[in-house]
Amino acid sequence: MQLEIITPESVIFHGEATAVQFPGLDGSFQVLNGHAPIISALSEGTVKIDLEKPYELETTSKVVKDGSNNKIIRVAIKGGVVEMMNNKVILLAE
Repeated sequence: MQLEIITPESVIFHGEATAVQFPGLDGSFQVLNGHAPIISALSEGTVKIDLEKPYELETTSKVVKDGSNNKIIRVAIKGGVVEMMNNKVILLAE
């Protein structure tokens, strides 16, 4: 699925993912390829992204590689909104 993470300042990440775990207001939840359409508010926490291919870009203060697996990255957010439709995920994050 296509994933795009956008903040008011810039696009933090744009690429292909197999699974994404979000910090929802009522607890964490995960979406996979083919997930039903969803819109959800997010709380402060970490978004865990399972990538299709190993992450090859430099990590930043916002995008951190998982130490045990180069196909997993984590992005800290202060809240936001996520929408998934037709295998495209857009996360508007603070």
